[in-house]
Amino acid sequence: MIWWNKSAKADQEPAITAEDQEKMWNVFLDVQKSQMEWERAHLMFQEAIGQDQIDYAIYVLEAAERKYQMNLKQAKELKLNSNHMREEIRKRQNGE
Repeated sequence: MIWWNKSAKADQEPAITAEDQEKMWNVFLDVQKSQMEWERAHLMFQEAIGQDQIDYAIYVLEAAERKYQMNLKQAKELKLNSNHMREEIRKRQNGE
């Protein structure tokens, strides 16, 4: 019976303060923004013509990848759940 109590406690989500929730929201938005920047940089690389454009596109793509990786790492450290955040988006859009 003791193991059941321990697992029940593990299933409960810890209370999240408004400050923590705002931080999670900002990190989620940063991840989305950096993902879009990476996608744009990838398209720029695919459409680059000439050595100068290719070199620049590679530079921008590498920077975008690093930024995206840093934001994903921060989201992972916060144990950010994208499904939960998408539900928050839905609630904010519906005024809930």
